[in-house]
Amino acid sequence: MRSIRFTVILSLCSLSVPAFVMADGQGGGISGDYVETRSAEIYAGPCISNSEVNLAGDQAILGWRINQGSWEGVPLEGLGIIAAVKAKATIGDPYGKPYPAKTVLIVDERASAEQRLALEHFARSKAGELLANVVSVEAAPIHFEERGHGTIVLSGGDIVRIETRGMTEEDHLCGNAELCYKPITALSHAMPVFSLVNQFTGKGLDVKWRIADKSSAFFGTFSY
Repeated sequence: MRSIRFTVILSLCSLSVPAFVMADGQGGGISGDYVETRSAEIYAGPCISNSEVNLAGDQAILGWRINQGSWEGVPLEGLGIIAAVKAKATIGDPYGKPYPAKTVLIVDERASAEQRLALEHFARSKAGELLANVVSVEAAPIHFEERGHGTIVLSGGDIVRIETRGMTEEDHLCGNAELCYKPITALSHAMPVFSLVNQFTGKGLDVKWRIADKSSAFFGTFSY
C-alpha cells in the first residue's frame, strides 16, 4: 500500500511542476496579493512529500490583501483578511478526508461592518469547503508587506504571523524537488516560497503552532 501511494504522489508532483500560473477564469473586479503557508512541504522531493501524508499538512494559513476593487458591491481596497485552518487530514492529498475543517477568520480592524461581511464572503468563496466551518471571526490590525521578490511579512494582530523568502538551491533537500501541491485558492499567478515563520497563536482550533524553515508556502496575485 505504501509503495502505491508513493507512485501516485510522484506522478502528481511531476504533472504539477510547470503549473506556477493558475487562474479560475473569472474576469476583473477585485485584485490583490495572496500568501499561504502549510504545515507540510509543498515544494520537495516525492520522498519527503510522501512521508508527510497523514502526518503533516493539516494546518494552513491563507492571507489576502485587496489592492483594488469590490466584492458584493462593497469596496474593499486596502483591506485584508486571513484564514487560519485546522483540517482533519493533509490538505491537498487526493486520498485524504480533511473535512470538516475548522477555521478562524481575522478581518481587518479598519473595515466597517459591511466590509467585514464582504471580506468574509470573499474568503469563503475563494477557499470553498475548507472555510465552510468558521468557528470565530476576529477583528485585528492586518499588516501585509512585500519586502522583495518572494519576501513577504503578514501579521494579523498577535494571532497570526507569516514570514517568507524566495527559494534557493540549498532549500531542495532531495535534489529532485518538485511542486507537489497547488495553492488552496485559484490565483492569477503563484510561486512557491520558503517559509521562515508560520505561526498561529489564537483560540478556536484546539491547536497552536509555530513552524519554521520549510518549503511550505506560496506567494501570488489574484484578479477576479
